[in-house]
Amino acid sequence: MKIKAIILSLAVGATLLTGCGAKKAAVPAPTPAKTEAVTPAKTDVVTTASVVNTQAAFENGISSKGTWIVAIIKDLAIDKDIVVDGEFKNGKKDTSGKELLQRKIALYTQDADRKVTARFTLTAPKLTFNSPMGSIEHGTFKGDLYVSGSNFQLKDATVEGNVYFITAEAKSTFKMDATSKVTGVQELKK
Repeated sequence: MKIKAIILSLAVGATLLTGCGAKKAAVPAPTPAKTEAVTPAKTDVVTTASVVNTQAAFENGISSKGTWIVAIIKDLAIDKDIVVDGEFKNGKKDTSGKELLQRKIALYTQDADRKVTARFTLTAPKLTFNSPMGSIEHGTFKGDLYVSGSNFQLKDATVEGNVYFITAEAKSTFKMDATSKVTGVQELKK
């Protein structure tokens, strides 16, 4: 009788251990949440990307309450001046652990290997880029671009118009790669 009790106890214990230890609950990856800063001098928002196909959604995405990256998925024409505002964290950190700022207008789509699959054109009379660490990437902007934020970049992008820098710092920190071009002037304009 003792042997049956021991075997039964071992069987129940093994079943409990197997059932309780075999599966781990899936924990979704954290998604950065939108947060407002206490003072305007600090970064005011941390967000995820925004994929848009309308003027209203694009304008919301580039606002100070928008997202760090706004990606259009078709050509988009806006009939008024538009402004990119706010400082945003992109969810990455530098080697010292400091969160990185970035603001990007993505004029393209890409595949799982990050290969550009389609390029789009954004048209507006005037685009003012106030956010620091900004970029326009892999497409065309038609209109005049005004840059007041530092460290602005064109990455594989075309500006069919002029690029005006509002500050000397904006001009001195501006970069564009070899595949980018500006059809008009690039000058300091206050």
